[in-house]
This record gives sequence, C-alpha cells and structure tokens, in this order.
Amino acid sequence: MKLKTLNDLFVDTIKDLYSAENQLIKALPKMAKKATTPELKQSFELHLAETEKQKERLEQIAEILDINPKGKKCAAMEGLITEAEELISEVKETEVLDAGLIMAAQKVEHYEIASYGTAATFAKLLQDTKVLKLLVETLEEEKATDEKLTALAESLVNEKAAQVEK
Repeated sequence: MKLKTLNDLFVDTIKDLYSAENQLIKALPKMAKKATTPELKQSFELHLAETEKQKERLEQIAEILDINPKGKKCAAMEGLITEAEELISEVKETEVLDAGLIMAAQKVEHYEIASYGTAATFAKLLQDTKVLKLLVETLEEEKATDEKLTALAESLVNEKAAQVEK
C-alpha cells in the first residue's frame, strides 16, 4: 500500500501497533515464566492483561476508522522480541537474566511510547478526538509501565545482578 497522505500513514501506524500488541501478547507469558524475581514476574503478568486491553482499544480505533487492523507485521516488535529470546537463551545467571528481561521490556516500552505518541499526534492533527482519547490512554499506560520497570530495576533487580561474580 502506498502511503500518500497523513491519514494513510496514520492508518498504517494503527495497523503496525495492532501487530506489535499481538506479538507482545505472545511474548509476555514467556518473559514472565523466565523471570525469577516475584515482582518482575507479577509486572509481566499485569502488563499482559494491560496489553490485551490495549489491543481491544486498537480494535475500537479500527472500528471508528472503518479499517481492518490486520495485515501488517510490525518488524520492530519482531526484532525486539527476537532480542529478548536471544537474551533468555544466552544468560545463565538468574539475577542477570532478570536485569536483562527488564532491559528488553523497556526497549519494547520505549518503542511503544514513541509509536503511540506519534499516532496520538496524527489523530490530533486529523482532528479525531475519539481516537486521540483512546491513544492517549494507552500512551499513559505505556509510560507508567516504563516507570515501574525502572523503579524495579533500580530498587532491586540491578543490584542483585551486580552482585553476581564474573
């Protein structure tokens, strides 16, 4: 599909986000299973439930825009998940793995923050207040998740990883 207008780019962005959230719904249970810190495991489980709601919001947006959100594969999310899977297979110390899982999750969150922020800007420019409201709701959730991951890393996980001998 050729993208000629801002609206075309906006629709493409929504489809990309829909793919990203679907990929993440499959990846988060694996990350939760590998996490050894109970707080991190719980964080991944809570974020899975939130991600499912975000997917539903994207379906609402698709309905408002009268588009099918399927049909695009988010290459960025695919790459971020592949990185996380490689990390899981390469890191043997559980404390270090938990720190790596947080790093991988924050890469995902930063991608989502950038993508939802851009989509919200497009919705604002296109004067679609219903869609804008839904996008901003998800954007705020993504920012909050990133802050929670940072707090968990700084208060507990990274310190434990630093204690592992070389």
